[in-house]
Amino acid sequence: MRKTWLLGLGFFSISITWALYNAFVPLFLDNFLKNTAMIGFMMTIDNYFAMFLQPWIGHRSDKTRSKYGRRMPYLLIGMPLGALFATLIPLHTGFVTLVIFMVLMNLSMSIFRSPTVALMPDITPESGRTKANGIINFMGGLGSILAFGIGSPLYKIAPFLPFLCAGVIMLLSMVVLKSVIKEPVTLGNDGRDNPFQAEREQLQSMEAPGNPVRIREQLDRTTLFVLGAIFFWFVAYQGVEALFTLYGTKYIGMSHNEAAFSLTFFSLAFLAFALPSGWLGARFGKKKVITIGVLGLFVIFGSLVFVKSVLLLRGLLIVGGLFWACININSYPWIVSTGREESIGTRTGIYYFVSSLAAISSPPMLGWIIDLFGYPALFVSASLGMLLASLCLIGAKPENRSAGSGSMDQAPPAMQ
Repeated sequence: MRKTWLLGLGFFSISITWALYNAFVPLFLDNFLKNTAMIGFMMTIDNYFAMFLQPWIGHRSDKTRSKYGRRMPYLLIGMPLGALFATLIPLHTGFVTLVIFMVLMNLSMSIFRSPTVALMPDITPESGRTKANGIINFMGGLGSILAFGIGSPLYKIAPFLPFLCAGVIMLLSMVVLKSVIKEPVTLGNDGRDNPFQAEREQLQSMEAPGNPVRIREQLDRTTLFVLGAIFFWFVAYQGVEALFTLYGTKYIGMSHNEAAFSLTFFSLAFLAFALPSGWLGARFGKKKVITIGVLGLFVIFGSLVFVKSVLLLRGLLIVGGLFWACININSYPWIVSTGREESIGTRTGIYYFVSSLAAISSPPMLGWIIDLFGYPALFVSASLGMLLASLCLIGAKPENRSAGSGSMDQAPPAMQ
């Protein structure tokens, strides 16, 4: 588990950067654009690149062979570039430079995001992936809390300070990951590190002529239903995250710092429940825990439509963060569990393709709805997204948590 906690540093730095990006970049854009739908679109234009890059890079990392391993080369390229362009965003001199830095930062993040995520199942035996995903998401949640809790007062001092700190943290995380995680690392039957024999067996399996990894073959019925659910709950979540600061300032009447700080309560609850959610997913099944989370957020988002009290809003965000942990901790391992071990990078890329597609669709669509019906429509739309996700979950088979391998229909082990 030591390596898992250290791998969590990668998620820690990614979460800090994305949280700051989603909280403050809409405010930068608001200086140039007065249409909410256009701001929502600009918040997602970079994801058009990410949507295609992440599946391709995840698939390529499955087949990469280098002295640094399969995943690490992508981290060594993407993390320094991501740190650089994140730092430059608040230093923009106009609308054009702001958009350029936004796109370059997100392209850089796309280079290493899928390989970083794929490292978790790479270095973790199947029986331990539930707890491992809880750990790395705990680290990610901690990053979000620091981004909102510390980033907000730093932003008040100078807008570039939180982004500079995020860039430094990302570089330090890269150094630690490079020093500690030596690829390729697999696990032998005894559960201990076995970087030689297990590696040879894995490479023979992956390079066997009759056993190539093809993206089309990864899309079985259950996977498609799960991906549909992922799309709809990310439409709801991404829209709320991207537009909440505008909602808080223009509808509730908060200051910029108060609106950004309110998201800390959601992230704090997510952090507190990350590890328990992973345990619950392993104990009772990922589908059951995810379903509870989806239905819970359906109720929470629907309730926020009627709330204008800052205190009550923050209380509901705390409860919402608990339900989001149920969803987010268990969804990626469920997707990975529906395929072969050698397809981890490919299925990671598919996961991010769908989440990026949701990120592209949600903010401009919800921004357009806000322009038509007003800011309360933000949480009406988010609640509807969770309802559609719950309908997709009905068509997905629950994972078989008995020992085995292969596709979900062939009784795979639990992956989280």
